[in-house]
Amino acid sequence: MSNERILNTLRGPHISEKSALLGEHNQYVFVVAPDATKADVKAAVENLFDVTVEQVNIVNGKAKAKSFRFRTGKRQGKRKAYVRLADGQTIDVSAA
Repeated sequence: MSNERILNTLRGPHISEKSALLGEHNQYVFVVAPDATKADVKAAVENLFDVTVEQVNIVNGKAKAKSFRFRTGKRQGKRKAYVRLADGQTIDVSAA
């Protein structure tokens, strides 16, 4: 996988209360490209952070409907990847 594809696959860490709780169980959450597959995410995380990925789950977040001055529209949806690492390995997502 090329470096350009790796950097386009992972958009950044998703930081929330739920992702902080998952960090205690060796899982991390990333916002990924809309066309990224599980294999792409696994390869990108392993190459970028030098860790071993055990499992990847991908979730498509729906776009939120909003209205402004009687016009309806949608916010952009998110595609998130929940990545579980092998035991004893960590990622510093605050530096990512």
